[in-house]
Amino acid sequence: MRRTLVRHTFVQPLLPFAISGGKFTLYQSIILYRKFKADNIFTGRHLLPAGQVLVTSAEGKIKEIIPDADAGDDVEIYQGILCPGFINCHCHIELSHLHGQIAEHTGLVSFVQQVMSKRHATPEHKQQSMLQAQNELWQSGTMAIADICNTADSVTLKQQSNLYWHNFMEVAGFDDAGALNRFTNATNLQNEFIHAGLLAYITPHAPYSVGKKLFDLINNATAKQLISIHNQETRDENNLYKNKTGDFLSLYKNAGIDISSFSPTGLTSLQSYAPYFTQQQGLLLVHNSFTNQSDISFLAHTSNLSNYHFCICINANLFIENTLPPIEILIDNNCHIVLGTDSLASNHCLNMFEEIKTIQKHYPGIALEKILQWATLNGAQTLGIQDKFGSFDTGLQPGILHINHQANAVTRII
Repeated sequence: MRRTLVRHTFVQPLLPFAISGGKFTLYQSIILYRKFKADNIFTGRHLLPAGQVLVTSAEGKIKEIIPDADAGDDVEIYQGILCPGFINCHCHIELSHLHGQIAEHTGLVSFVQQVMSKRHATPEHKQQSMLQAQNELWQSGTMAIADICNTADSVTLKQQSNLYWHNFMEVAGFDDAGALNRFTNATNLQNEFIHAGLLAYITPHAPYSVGKKLFDLINNATAKQLISIHNQETRDENNLYKNKTGDFLSLYKNAGIDISSFSPTGLTSLQSYAPYFTQQQGLLLVHNSFTNQSDISFLAHTSNLSNYHFCICINANLFIENTLPPIEILIDNNCHIVLGTDSLASNHCLNMFEEIKTIQKHYPGIALEKILQWATLNGAQTLGIQDKFGSFDTGLQPGILHINHQANAVTRII
């Protein structure tokens, strides 16, 4: 039997109120549910054909998707696509004050040096920049963020935020002599976040900035956890591990870092450090600009490839190294792909839809349905929050976005 949703409000009398000894009764329209229709609905998994209506509670909790013939009146109609809110799997909110301060296309080593020399600012400037960045993230449809933290600068912002934050306490130290001290500092920062009621996890910075001893400490502290690492962002990272050559040698020299004890492995960086993690961790590999087929084959042969999540930050790749990630290789190997924006030090904005548009521009053969899944459900699965975000499954409150083809832009509905 066909049922038709005719109303989405009703009028309910409220309790009488006494004013100066008298009484009156208020009446108020109570919204029971909302109904949304567009040219297409992307569920988090599939792009549905026309003629479907998304039904939610007033607050945006998903009720069901039904044929428009059953939807009744009061349907909100949009041109384009309805989509769950985005999941940003890589960001550095605390670098937001560096927006427009870093030169493009200089290569990673120069980029790192620029960030190190320019990252200091007044607390007021940092807070205002982070607030503006958070507002951009929210308005452009992001619901949850995996954020890299080196300081406690973002704690207050995140305590007051509508966004979901998965915080990674980043630790770096190539010199084994200082590994324990650096790890202790990271755990102290982690405790500060936890005491503030925020999620916090220890994570390594990058293969070129973490030595063997520090990798061991991180491995022992992160059993069955998700960790994030900047992976193969530059060719010099692979050269360092293969034969101890490349621009990182000058970076270490200028920074006074002794790497005389480091011995090249003859392998790529990913193949060199991946075996360090032996505690059933999930690895969120970020950037992957110089990841190749041999790397993927190595992971598949030596461990479970499903434990690896490949985060594409394409606009940051172009900003820093002016290179594109090997997305076709990842697709061909059925890798779990997610998207991120990186920071405003390495990007012009934190809008996830701009990442999607850039992927479409450089990889026109990849279906929009697939890219949207990377930006929604895949990201939620990686962060373990698929029971809250990432799809239009019943009971979730994932946010609802309107992708407007004519404006080539996204707006938040809920």
